[in-house]
Amino acid sequence: MEGADNDPQLFVTALARGLAVIRAFGPERLHPTLSDVAKATKLPRATVRRCLHTLVELGYAESNGRFFSLTPKILLLGYSYLSSTPLPRLAQPFLERVSERSNESCSLSVLEGDEIVYVARSATRRIMSVDLSVGSRLPAFCTSMGRVLLAALPPAELERRLAAMKLEPYTAHTTVDRAALAAILQTAREQGYAISDQELELGLRSLAVPVFGAGGKVVAAMNLSTQASRVDLDTLRGPLLDTLRLTAAEMSGVLGGY
Repeated sequence: MEGADNDPQLFVTALARGLAVIRAFGPERLHPTLSDVAKATKLPRATVRRCLHTLVELGYAESNGRFFSLTPKILLLGYSYLSSTPLPRLAQPFLERVSERSNESCSLSVLEGDEIVYVARSATRRIMSVDLSVGSRLPAFCTSMGRVLLAALPPAELERRLAAMKLEPYTAHTTVDRAALAAILQTAREQGYAISDQELELGLRSLAVPVFGAGGKVVAAMNLSTQASRVDLDTLRGPLLDTLRLTAAEMSGVLGGY
């Protein structure tokens, strides 16, 4: 409702808690107990019990009496996003084109909080220990797509986010100094691309460029990922960047009409 976004009376606490319980499921908690979910969400056990019971009754979760797991029906929630926005549908052929031309995996993501969320992907080979797919989340600060998306934020908002962001060293190459990271993001903003060189995982290099929507606003980031032992930085900044930029520009032209 217009003009009522900050009205606390509109906030549904029960819904927020239910969503928190759903988010508690993941690779680290595939089949959690009630106690596991309560610990992950920091919600009272009684609240978690009601939320889990509701999810089971509605068919979004199942339980053997002790352990809980989500059912395929939960995918309907994510499909609502995928089917309501043209971004993933329009992006797929562009990602596949990059993969065919470069023989590298190509992905599209959006920024959500301090993380990027994969909304489309064309994979040629598995080069990460983490199996990435649509819906996967990674830290924004040390990924090429995350840096492109962070660099596109208004300066004041970016400064606020950087001050509060948790900077965890995933490898010996991860940039965790805030001043150094701010400089990297400024360079990404000026150059129109970002690189992550083994900062998320050893042996992985990635390159990302922004994708623009209506009004020239950055709506997503497109990247390609490769093995550091096979592709050097000059190649990444040369022909591969040219391929990625050209395809992202074509995709931006299509998205500009939506």
